[in-house]
Amino acid sequence: MELSMSDTRTVSPLRQRMIEDMAARTLNPHTQRSHISSCKRFAAWLKRSPDTATPDEVRRFQLHLIESGASICNRNRIMTGVRFLFRVTLRRHDLAAEVWHIKEPQKLPPVLSPQEVKRVLIMATSLQARAMLTLAYGCGLRAGEVVRLRAGDIDSEQMIIRIVQSKGLKDRHVMLPAEVLDLLRQWWKARPTAYDAGLVLEQRWLFPGRSKPRPLTTRQFGRLFKQAAKAAGLRKTLSLHTLRHSFATHLLERGTDIRVIQALLGHEKLETTARYTRVATGMISKIESPLDDLSAPRRKRARRDTEEPPAP
Repeated sequence: MELSMSDTRTVSPLRQRMIEDMAARTLNPHTQRSHISSCKRFAAWLKRSPDTATPDEVRRFQLHLIESGASICNRNRIMTGVRFLFRVTLRRHDLAAEVWHIKEPQKLPPVLSPQEVKRVLIMATSLQARAMLTLAYGCGLRAGEVVRLRAGDIDSEQMIIRIVQSKGLKDRHVMLPAEVLDLLRQWWKARPTAYDAGLVLEQRWLFPGRSKPRPLTTRQFGRLFKQAAKAAGLRKTLSLHTLRHSFATHLLERGTDIRVIQALLGHEKLETTARYTRVATGMISKIESPLDDLSAPRRKRARRDTEEPPAP
């Protein structure tokens, strides 16, 4: 009898097949962990191996998630992992067909004003924090992209930064502002070098971890942002990704072409970048309402000549 998906003592044949299927499709490690966790949750509710599930049980599990208070986003994430198991690993398309997707509410991303961003950068607790936060905002980088930067990714000759194999396994280039380059040069002289032995210069992490020859984690980076935001007196619900949102919104307000912003952010679809038009308050406030035309003084219409023209 096959072990349950939720059994943590050993890797069941079913879980191993699913891991192999995900690896063969080069799914992101974070996505793989999420899918396994989702299937474990389904197996724990089912109390047996998921390959014995019935269509009605798949339906009832989704109702259970909704009734238990799971958010729409979390519920969709769980069922995406379960559907991968059904559709790819088990080839049970009858079960996969029972998984439905709930439309998620479209919320505006939080954005800081330029003055708020300036306060956050000034209140950074260290040179390392200031360099990392300035990179995130000044270049529109994701947290993972900042912490995975190596010395060889910085091209001071062309004043660009190369982002290697980021989301969607894509490379891209972003600009390298002079202020960012100056901060990175200061940080390079002060950064710890205990784990650089044997590594060529181009392969050294810009922001090495504290105890392993690995880069700083995104969680540690997030804490640096929280500290700076608190010191700056910001009481909004913010995350490190807010700096990336602010970067895109401020570029849009300055008149930068939206397709250029799309390329800088590494978005595959223009629609993803276009959402920033909804939060670009500088652009929105400059739009003239048709109400203005109602309150404007009427222009006198030109009097039409009603007389007949003289006969030739």
